[in-house]
Amino acid sequence: MHLLIAAAGSGRRMGAPINKLLLPVAGRAVLAWTLEAALGCPAIEWVGVMGQPEDEQAIKAILLAARPDRPVRWILGGATRQDSVRLGLAALPGTAEAVLIHDGARCLATPELFSRCANALREAMEGGAGIIAATPVSDTIKQVDGQGQIIGTPNRQHLWAAQTPQGFAVYQLRQAHRQAQEEGWSVTDDAALYERLGLPVRVLEAPPSNIKLTTPFDLSVAEAVLHSRSAAILAESG
Repeated sequence: MHLLIAAAGSGRRMGAPINKLLLPVAGRAVLAWTLEAALGCPAIEWVGVMGQPEDEQAIKAILLAARPDRPVRWILGGATRQDSVRLGLAALPGTAEAVLIHDGARCLATPELFSRCANALREAMEGGAGIIAATPVSDTIKQVDGQGQIIGTPNRQHLWAAQTPQGFAVYQLRQAHRQAQEEGWSVTDDAALYERLGLPVRVLEAPPSNIKLTTPFDLSVAEAVLHSRSAAILAESG
């Protein structure tokens, strides 16, 4: 199983002057925690990290500090997440058949989640499907028009919040990105490309803790979760 980590974010909504994946949380960079979880999954044999040129040295230092026991590569990303994934797919080894895509800002993902996604993808590919980690929506969702008026309340029983990892057959995802580039499609995740092409995507339930760090509040939540996990490990070892 091959893994691509999108790490070309910004710190705009964090109010930070640097890429949010380089911000410290529980004593380490956000990206360092994400990479540790990925490398804790034996099923992942190769990792590529897509970033912006101004972050290359900082990200390479994080990759080196992880002391990986398998190939971990820096990949120059694009102007958008969609561009970065397309470039990541082009950089995969020629032998790659299945790929997981993960947002580097989801640093609370666990090795167990990566393993479940890898196993689910292998099964899904037999039927030509992709997979996404997701969690059922617990809030009541309102549809609102441009004037701020509520126009509908969809049944939350059928609503899921998409997360990552998301997994696909490499040849199918490459074709999907190629068509998106040719036709000017703009999407926020790779599953949306499959949906546009009428390809099936299965949902794998993931924990709600697998949040994407976007705001300073999210950093506080991640810090608390990581400290709690560390305390639990110390308690078990003691």
